[in-house]
Amino acid sequence: MNVLEVSGLVAGYGKIEVLHGVSFSLAEGTLGAIVGANGAGKTTLLMALSGLVAKRAGTVVFDGVDVTRAPSHAIVARGLLHVPEGRRVLASMTVDENLLVAAAARPHTGGQRDIASMYERFPILGTRRNVAAGSLSGGEQQMLAIARALVARPRILLLDEPSMGLAPKLVNAIFEIVADERRHGTSILLVEQNARKALAIADTAHVLERGRIVLSGTGAALLSHRDVTAAYLGEAPSITPASP
Repeated sequence: MNVLEVSGLVAGYGKIEVLHGVSFSLAEGTLGAIVGANGAGKTTLLMALSGLVAKRAGTVVFDGVDVTRAPSHAIVARGLLHVPEGRRVLASMTVDENLLVAAAARPHTGGQRDIASMYERFPILGTRRNVAAGSLSGGEQQMLAIARALVARPRILLLDEPSMGLAPKLVNAIFEIVADERRHGTSILLVEQNARKALAIADTAHVLERGRIVLSGTGAALLSHRDVTAAYLGEAPSITPASP
């Protein structure tokens, strides 16, 4: 069963169209990766799905409901949670307050019980629960950003560049967290510059280029695909879509 179905999605900013008819689906309980060069439209795609960028055409169906025109708060209430690029924690609030705000976004979830479970999964956050989020290290802020989304019990988790700016050891830790959450049954759409790591844990994957999906397949298939290997795991010209 598909928990997310995107068809012919067009979106952009002002007079600039960034996404040109993007279509894909995400099966329930799976991890889908979106890879591509800077400027391909990956972040715009996630922002459009979460209602932060207006959709100009196409449809987005989440858990059987058309949310194409739904406002962002209504999409969050249905269980689609977005962890944006750059983490964007509430810097002046403590770790605990950040999680309380997130829990309030979906008040029918477990609240304090779910926050306690986040401290079990992210012990470093438990030791810093009364510390201002803005004083955390980059890796700790990324863990908080993910925990803040998870405390609201997402049906779909949108992750935008979770490893950006982190040391290699922390990158591995973040990918382990993402893979573990998929094992818990959460559907995940992952945008990530580290294509090798993203494809290695992805069930399905799509290459986005200049606002269009030019290649799709399983994560394993794209990881070994000659064009993907050349363009995103090495150095070579971009992928060109096949002729109809």
